[in-house]
Amino acid sequence: QVQLVESGGGLVQAGGSLRLSCAASGRPLGVYTVAWVRQAPGKEREFAAAISDGGSNTAYADSVKGRFTISRDNAKNTVYLQMNSLKPEDTAVYYCAASPRSWGVSAMVTGQYDYWGQGTQVTVSS
Repeated sequence: QVQLVESGGGLVQAGGSLRLSCAASGRPLGVYTVAWVRQAPGKEREFAAAISDGGSNTAYADSVKGRFTISRDNAKNTVYLQMNSLKPEDTAVYYCAASPRSWGVSAMVTGQYDYWGQGTQVTVSS
């Protein structure tokens, strides 16, 4: 199975940017649909973005559309999340998750992801 490790989180002021990375080991990441899912304190996990195995398809939650960009480099076994124009409400632990299922509308459903990283904290100050 695949192991996922997130990095790149931190503290940033509102309006700033961060780039998160999700590095995979154990199996080639290129066979998985990959998502970024976030969880704010006291709230349920929330889908943020997803990308298909080859990278030709992406999906975003309305709350991040136009500000976040998901991408992948399968040669490096890594998926990225570029986050711009950050807002305090983006504060959360961000998780990388992988699914062996083909791309479809379920890509936005957090329950379909089988493999999860440990998360990286993103804090946006006002």
